[in-house]
Amino acid sequence: MNLLIFEFATAIGLQNPIITVEGKAILEGLLEDLNYRSVDYLISENPPIKISKKNIESDRKCNPINLKEDLLSWLDKNIRNYDACLPVAPEEEFILYHLTKKIENEGIKIIGSSSDAVLTCSDKFKTYNSLKDSFPFIKTHKIFFSELKNYKSIFNGEKMVVKPADGVSCSGVHIVRSYAEFIKASVKLKIVTKLPYFLLQNFIDGQSASVSLLSNGKTAIPLSLNLQNIQLNDGEVCYTGGKVPFKHKLSSNAKKISKDAVETIDGLKGYVGVDLIFDDNAKEVHILEVNPRLTTSFVALRNILNFNLGEAIIDAVEGKLPSEIMLDGSLTFSKEEDHLKIDYPTQL
Repeated sequence: MNLLIFEFATAIGLQNPIITVEGKAILEGLLEDLNYRSVDYLISENPPIKISKKNIESDRKCNPINLKEDLLSWLDKNIRNYDACLPVAPEEEFILYHLTKKIENEGIKIIGSSSDAVLTCSDKFKTYNSLKDSFPFIKTHKIFFSELKNYKSIFNGEKMVVKPADGVSCSGVHIVRSYAEFIKASVKLKIVTKLPYFLLQNFIDGQSASVSLLSNGKTAIPLSLNLQNIQLNDGEVCYTGGKVPFKHKLSSNAKKISKDAVETIDGLKGYVGVDLIFDDNAKEVHILEVNPRLTTSFVALRNILNFNLGEAIIDAVEGKLPSEIMLDGSLTFSKEEDHLKIDYPTQL
């Protein structure tokens, strides 16, 4: 298989360490896992992005292609030279959807979810409507920027969550208590989304987590439950890292709900992440969103699984899922200024 890999932030040379640090770590992990395959990967030359060669053998077959031009222009000229492509990109502004659709239209195999599945998961309100009748999804309202005044009566001092419908990695997510805070948060949201609407959700006081899964398009298998470290900064929600795996009394329930949700959305394949929150008071788990792509947890998880996760993603897309899931130890990871810091295994 003649395979192309690219991670959006590092391919376009995005100079935003909050975003690029995760994308770079995911790309480096993929290159380590697929070290002996004939793989081309795209990396920005202007501005230059440096990829660490730590743990990548000197005789590796992964071949960097230094991008001097626009990513879309390069894909227009070159994507037909490949049998398959593994794109890693954010849902915001439907970037992952448009890239996936573009590659599909050229007849190239996607190592990941179909464009239809990506679209369903990129618009979080579409995800909500797809799953709300069968799964414990947090009650969600679709709010148009042009109709903010219609929601004055909804606030009574209780916490609520304001978030972009196409958000990623907690970008633009705010906790609000009043209509005034709601308006303030909506102003900030206009900076991070081009959509004419955003989401308002009920606030659940509990522990944030995620489940990482592999799917072949019909069957999904949970790999791990992961802790998400979330901090509040003047009402704004910030994702700072996590732990893999995470033990919780509702672990089995969380994995079962995530598995069933992924199997419900047609076209989800390869690596999929489901974000959750545990409502400890009510002893329940709620779905927040579904990520049709590699998530940051991949960087840690690949180090403690009993198989090569990068290869398993390709196998899953081709229909084959691992027969046994075993995790050796645990890892914590955190976003530093210019890298993703991983604290290597401690025994469970």
